[in-house]
Amino acid sequence: MFTGIVQKLGSLALREAAGDSGRLHVDLPDRWPDLETGESIAVEGVCLTVAEISRTQLSFDVLAETFRRTNLGTVDVGSSLNLERALSQGDRLGGHIMNGHIDGVGEVRSVEHRDQDVVLQVDCEDELLEGIVFKGCISCNGVSLTVAALDENGFDVHLIPETMKRTSLSRLVTGSAVNLEIDVIGKYVREFVRRGAFPREVTWERLREEGLL
Repeated sequence: MFTGIVQKLGSLALREAAGDSGRLHVDLPDRWPDLETGESIAVEGVCLTVAEISRTQLSFDVLAETFRRTNLGTVDVGSSLNLERALSQGDRLGGHIMNGHIDGVGEVRSVEHRDQDVVLQVDCEDELLEGIVFKGCISCNGVSLTVAALDENGFDVHLIPETMKRTSLSRLVTGSAVNLEIDVIGKYVREFVRRGAFPREVTWERLREEGLL
C-alpha cells in the first residue's frame, strides 16, 4: 500500500523490452540505505518489485501488460519519475490509501498557471470518470491529489509549488499521458452496488437511517 507522498524523484535510465516482459532501470538522486530486493516501490504510481539494487540505480522487472496499460511504456529516457516505498506499520498516512494498481491512463488537456499554483486538467475515459468525485482523492502519476473540478470529459487538480518542485508532475505538458488510480474505497463501494450486494437500494434516506450521514 502507498499514500501518494513522493519520497524521491528518480529518472529513467533505460527501458528494456523483450516479448512479454522487460526491465526498467531508474537512476536515484541518493541511496535508500535499508532498501532490499523484493520490496515494492510505486514508480509513477505503478507498484513494482525491486529486482536489483546498485549504488545509484534500481532495476524493476515489468510485464508487457504493465507497459501497455500505463505510461511506463512511453515515458522518455531521462524523464523524472516519482518514487514511493510501500507503507510500513506506523507510517504517517499523509495522502490517501493507494494500492499502486493503475485504473487507466489520462491525457493532459491543459496546464494553466494561476498565481503560484498550477491547474492541471486531465481527460479520461467515462468508466474512470464515473469513479471520480468532486473533492475526492485521485492519484496522478503516483501523487495524491484532490479533485478540484469535474466536467463531462475529465477533472481538474491544483498543484502547489512544493508539488511542482518535488514530483514529476512539473514535466507534464498538453498531451502528456498520466497514470490514474481512483480512490480504492470508492472503487469497492461502486462495484458492490453494481453487483447488487446490498439488500436494499442505496439512497440518501437509507444512509441517514443507518447513521452514515
